[in-house]
Amino acid sequence: MDWTNWAGLAAGLLISTVTAPVGVSGAVFLLPVQLSILGVPSPAVTPTNLLFNVVAGPGALWRYRHDGALRDGLARRLVLWTLPGVIAGAAVRVFALPGQNLFRTLVAALLLPLGVWLCLRTLHPARQHPDAAEPSAPALAALALAVGVVGGIYGIGGGSLLGPVLAARGMSMARIAPATLAATFTTSVAGAAAYAMLALASSGPVAPDWWLGLACGLGGLIGGYLGARLQRHLPETALRLLLGTLAAALGALYAVQALPQGCCKFF
Repeated sequence: MDWTNWAGLAAGLLISTVTAPVGVSGAVFLLPVQLSILGVPSPAVTPTNLLFNVVAGPGALWRYRHDGALRDGLARRLVLWTLPGVIAGAAVRVFALPGQNLFRTLVAALLLPLGVWLCLRTLHPARQHPDAAEPSAPALAALALAVGVVGGIYGIGGGSLLGPVLAARGMSMARIAPATLAATFTTSVAGAAAYAMLALASSGPVAPDWWLGLACGLGGLIGGYLGARLQRHLPETALRLLLGTLAAALGALYAVQALPQGCCKFF
C-alpha cells in the first residue's frame, strides 16, 4: 500500500474509536480528510465514504449485538426509512448535484446550535416524561428519510445527524448508538451499490477509490469494535457531551468552509 492507504487506515481507526460509542460511523469526519489530505476527487469521495461505512460497520455492530443492544425496534424503524432516502440521494448526487456550499451551510445550521444545546442540556438537564423521549412514528419516518437522502448525496452515513437529534429528545445513548449505526451500515450498502450502478451511466469519477475505501474501512472495523466495547464503560453524561461536542465541532468546521473563499484565509 502507498502512504495514502496507510494514512486512511490510521484515520479510520482513530475516528471510529472516538465516534462509535455515540452511534456515529465517522464517515462525516473522514470526508474532509479524504478531500483535503488524501486528494479523492468529487463525486468519487461519496461512494468511497460509503465503502468505508460498509467495511467498518460490522465491527461496532457485532459488538453491540453481542451485548444485546440491537434488540430494540428503533434500529428497524430507522433502517426502513433511511434506505429509500439513500438511493434517491445517490441519484441526486450524480445527476443533479447541489453545491457543496449549500450542503455545508445546511449542516452547519443544524449541527452547530444542536451540538451546543445538547451540551448545555446535558450539563443542566430539564425534567422529561419518559414516554415523550422518542419521536412519533411519522416524525421519526420523516427524519430518517431526510437523513437518508443527505447520506446518499454526501456519503456521511446519517448517524452524525440522527444521533444528536434523538439525543436532544432525551433518548439514552445505549439505544441511540446501535440503532443509528445499524441504519448507517444498511443504507451505506445500498448507497454503494447504487453508485456502482450509476457509474455505468456517467463519464465522471463516480466509482469509489476501492483501495483507499478498503484501507479506511479496515481501520474503522477495528476502531468501531473498540469504541463499541468502550461504550458501556462510559457514563451517559460523558457520551452525550462527546456527541454534542462532535456535532458542534463539525458544524463549526462546515460553517468556516462555507464562507466565501477570501474569508477562509483568516481561519
